[in-house]
Amino acid sequence: MDFEFDSGKLLYAIGVALAIASLVYFMRDLVFGLSITVKAALLFLAFAAFFVAGVATERDVLDAVAFALAGGAYLVGLGYVVNNYPIEDTGTFLLLAVSAALFVGLGYLLREREFALPVRTAASVVAVLAVVSLVLVGADAVGGGVTYDLETNESVTVEPPTGEYPDNHVPGVEKRVGTLTATNEFVFRRALDPPRVEACVVDDDGVVQRHAGVSLSTPGERYGHPQSIGGGATVPMHLTLHLDRDRNQTAPVTYAVERAGACPTDVDELTVAIVVDPDDEFGPRALRL
Repeated sequence: MDFEFDSGKLLYAIGVALAIASLVYFMRDLVFGLSITVKAALLFLAFAAFFVAGVATERDVLDAVAFALAGGAYLVGLGYVVNNYPIEDTGTFLLLAVSAALFVGLGYLLREREFALPVRTAASVVAVLAVVSLVLVGADAVGGGVTYDLETNESVTVEPPTGEYPDNHVPGVEKRVGTLTATNEFVFRRALDPPRVEACVVDDDGVVQRHAGVSLSTPGERYGHPQSIGGGATVPMHLTLHLDRDRNQTAPVTYAVERAGACPTDVDELTVAIVVDPDDEFGPRALRL
């Protein structure tokens, strides 16, 4: 049995696969520093552009390539929206149902109605989509980003341990020592990427606990804090510190809380130093201290 191998179609398939992979990589918020809103819009605009190109293409296979790219852009955009917007199960179901109806309708137009566009008209539509994309990117670039405002307590008090503990081990205690508030200063939804926060405990003899555990959490969130923030919204994140305790402690211990650029070595009283690093390898952020 003879099998006819079409190397051209194979290359087309590889190109489509690589193009969709690049869209998935674009979706991961690792490049360009664009807002979630603009990234989602660009993916759906790419879907529209590829679909129009496919409708206007008369050559065999090339139209299928364009439609495959259109479908890939749409699916990536749909997944991006579901993952980054606070959409409940009902909303996800409706999005999927509407998307299914959209593609069935488009397929009907192509096969039953033989929908087509002149090349010049299609080029004009793609040009308009490109202009819209540039406007969105420009607005995203000049619009405000996410700022972070840190407020710390003046002090925190730890009560002495009670009860018996095996192997001379006394569990630490978690204390809220401040609040980091994220504010989105523009209308586009953006990824929430708070600065790294570290803490150390120091007394007048030197460092007691160099790497005290610090966590950020938002009330009502199942896992820490949300991954994105809507336009004009604020998200408060509780700054919780894990402190070691001495099993011989018999009275409450009060720690002064202060912000510092690095863990200090010379203090007048038992101090929790909060060290905030506003720099991020993935892009600049504004931090108000």
